[in-house]
Amino acid sequence: MPKTILEMRGISKFYPGVNALDNVQLSVEEGEVHGLMGENGAGKSTLIKVLAGAIVPDEGTLLIDGAEYTSLDPKQAINLGIGVIYQELNLVPYMTVADNIFLGCEHSFGLFTNPSATNKAAKEILDDLEMDIDPTAQISELTVAYQQMVEIAKVVSKNVKILVMDEPTAPLSTKEVAQLYQIIERLKKRGITIIYISHRMEEIFELTNKITVLRDGRYIHTVATEKTSRADLISAMVGREVSETVQAREAPKGEALLEVVRLSGLRFWDVSFTAYKGEILGFGGLVGAGRTEVARAIFGADEIKSGTMKIGQKAYKPKSPRDATEQGIALIPEDRKQQGLLLSMSVRENSTLASLPQLQNLGLLNLGRETQVVGRSVAKLGIRTPTIDKAVRLLSGGNQQKVVIAKWLLTNARVLILDEPTRGIDVGAKQEVYKLMRELTEEGLSIIMISSDMPELISVSDRILVMARGRIRGELHRSEFSQERVLDYAAH
Repeated sequence: MPKTILEMRGISKFYPGVNALDNVQLSVEEGEVHGLMGENGAGKSTLIKVLAGAIVPDEGTLLIDGAEYTSLDPKQAINLGIGVIYQELNLVPYMTVADNIFLGCEHSFGLFTNPSATNKAAKEILDDLEMDIDPTAQISELTVAYQQMVEIAKVVSKNVKILVMDEPTAPLSTKEVAQLYQIIERLKKRGITIIYISHRMEEIFELTNKITVLRDGRYIHTVATEKTSRADLISAMVGREVSETVQAREAPKGEALLEVVRLSGLRFWDVSFTAYKGEILGFGGLVGAGRTEVARAIFGADEIKSGTMKIGQKAYKPKSPRDATEQGIALIPEDRKQQGLLLSMSVRENSTLASLPQLQNLGLLNLGRETQVVGRSVAKLGIRTPTIDKAVRLLSGGNQQKVVIAKWLLTNARVLILDEPTRGIDVGAKQEVYKLMRELTEEGLSIIMISSDMPELISVSDRILVMARGRIRGELHRSEFSQERVLDYAAH
């Protein structure tokens, strides 16, 4: 019989007005990949922080390898073989791979570090994991995928027994995801137990043996992966039936709001298309195909080398993002936390950042008018926040994304560019974002949506352009949509 390596029994954590965890349980067998699922705010992160010793629970016990604990501290968790790879990587960018792997436990001669011994030990770990990474390379020189491999090597160097991976594929390309799958298989063969957190259903079904679902801080159930379905998991997570797709529609082809003719810029060439009023125009393609670069150029964030654009019948050549904003173009970036929000600031402050001139009288901010317009945005977009003065970092991923959308809608944008609009948010919040996008197009906006999520691209878009190697390789109308056709164009 498989050995149970971890049990978390009756774990509760209460904050003023919030039950972050309420009598939650988790049982994981040695050597398995155990999925942990739930909407944003379900309690996954809090539970993992209890396991990592970052949070002391108010109630409950942990059994690790048969030994019982009421709580752990971070050092104790590491000594017990518990390692966590968070979504935000925890590496020092201007240190080497080897120095990052052994940070805090460097090889030394007395008072002096021993770089050659550190490099040698790091190479042994990297070779053992079949990771082709130079231990002397600087972290800042590596891609995100290789940085993530270094994080794994760093945790494995501490003789990890239980490895938690939190949304590990969020920033990765399809090829890099395949590499990660291979690494997980190698870790399993070494007897390492993995707790895998992801919103991506295909990964959960591909990798895991069992799945535990949390909802609103409570334990729902644990099920063998082979004995459940996508629909059952979604229902368990949200407490109701939710479709992963959006009802197809016949989008009215209104007037041309944005016309792009033979545009070339940073890593893209000769791009031409038209975005129409009332339409969701999808941009498909692999990571690195040039989609984000096109969006940044249209928004005035990157240089345009050649080509022309028009908004309506008026020539358009933005000198800056501010210039683009004033002419009716808005860009919601793929990394909302780094590029879309000021996390320490409130919902109110983030919502009006791009439209402050419209809310001023004689150079002074009209606080009453600001409160009024933000209140309307919160109601219209369904942003769940107890007050508009709550720090945006305290909101769920889906509500953070709505705040970014609110910010740009207050600029009276006519063309809204959404780059990976539902990355890192749960299935319930995704449906809310899709519904909002449809409503905005019905109000006359044109939406350009860049998405690497194939079901999303196909179900939400009215028309799809596919890019590869910096060029548009094909255009698909709804009757022509299929994953095979998108991938065929993307592989050109």
